[in-house]
Amino acid sequence: MKQLVLCAIVLLAACTSTPSGIQPVDNFNLSKYLGKWYEIARYDHSFEEGLRQVTAEYSLKPNGDVKVINRGFDPEESRWQQAEGKAHFVDDKTKGHLAVSFFGPFYSSYVIFSLDNDYQTALVTGPDRDYFWILSRSPKIEKTKLDNLIQFAESKGFERHKMVFVEH
Repeated sequence: MKQLVLCAIVLLAACTSTPSGIQPVDNFNLSKYLGKWYEIARYDHSFEEGLRQVTAEYSLKPNGDVKVINRGFDPEESRWQQAEGKAHFVDDKTKGHLAVSFFGPFYSSYVIFSLDNDYQTALVTGPDRDYFWILSRSPKIEKTKLDNLIQFAESKGFERHKMVFVEH
């Protein structure tokens, strides 16, 4: 029984870890981060595969947690898909490192590792480099800004050829 509990603790801790060499942003201000973000690019996964016009909307719940609504259009089924989740800080509320859950008690890292001063663009990863998103407050980013974000992501070990650019 002790081994099972220890194994569960290790697995849960690993899910809210940060990838090697990635640091969450400092001086993070949740109230500035709340609101609607457009997904500009991502690494594709089954839960988002083929979706267009993908957005994430963050709002504060009465208990202090964050309500997360991810939404995207599935052109094959001609319908919108939506998932509602919740998030909370892993440790320090001034660091861009949250734990997010869309499936009951199972949480995973949401690590904001780049965020501009006016909270208009962000780079996000999960517990490892298998997860990656470029987010923006608008559905389009000027090419120079996007190229700079991609170049920074590449310097952190993310691969451009794996990025799927989202149609809006």
